[in-house]
Amino acid sequence: METIKEKKRVAIFSIIAAIFLTGSKFVVGIITGSLGLLSEALHSCLDLVAAVVTYFSVRVSDKPADKEHHFGHGKVENMSALIQTILLLVTCGWIIYEAINRLVTKNLEIEVNVWAYIIIITSIFVDISRSRSLSRVAKKHNSQALEADALHFSTDIWSSCVVLLGLICSQFGFYYADPIAALFVALIVLYVCYKLGKKAFDILLDKAPAQSYESVIDILDNHSEIQKYHNLKLRTAGADTFVSFNIHLEPTMSFTDIHTFCDHLEKDIQQKIPRCEVYIHAEPQNLEHINSED
Repeated sequence: METIKEKKRVAIFSIIAAIFLTGSKFVVGIITGSLGLLSEALHSCLDLVAAVVTYFSVRVSDKPADKEHHFGHGKVENMSALIQTILLLVTCGWIIYEAINRLVTKNLEIEVNVWAYIIIITSIFVDISRSRSLSRVAKKHNSQALEADALHFSTDIWSSCVVLLGLICSQFGFYYADPIAALFVALIVLYVCYKLGKKAFDILLDKAPAQSYESVIDILDNHSEIQKYHNLKLRTAGADTFVSFNIHLEPTMSFTDIHTFCDHLEKDIQQKIPRCEVYIHAEPQNLEHINSED
């Protein structure tokens, strides 16, 4: 319960921050005519949508398995990350189109005032704060939705810095700097899309997590009782990892010894991989059984 509360708390903080930044950037961007600020405003608007999606996803993802969802609801978080990727791509398309249009038509002049600087600098400090909070809780609870938000907002810091540089250059008459700054924001957003999208697709397609896979192999190799193992399969859903495999043991082992050993093996894996469910099928290592498998 405490896990859910902490995840919801940082998600709500992210929504409040996104509402404040979106409104402020839009108002000042329209007043100054800065494409850099308007691109940041649109970016923050989609941040708001993403933060709302994240909030609802973390509420649903920690629900336990039920009759219709045997592996829980964890993939809601991965769907949330994929939705964020799509929203970011939409942002990118608009920023690139508008920046190129301004450079071609030479509609470049903007009016920079003190509010533009106040909003963009405030945005940088707010993004630093919420990115750190989200990252800390994401790592603590292995949440991809919160991790996606954290990565999202950490790149916002850099994009805001680029826009700030564009404002400074524009104030000294280098108006090309504003749409160029907007294009740099778009490049940063594209990088985030690649990172978020790849991870979300991998999990939704049940790609085995490489690090966890190697960890399980190390554990199995270090147990001398295991004569052979096969059919090792891993999949993730949100913060949960599901592991299944077959092991061959000495046929002289008693049922009680096999059960005790499997419990011990399961605990070893769960200590290495948080929130992990392990399914073990134990088989006798004898010639008759091996021949039946071939």
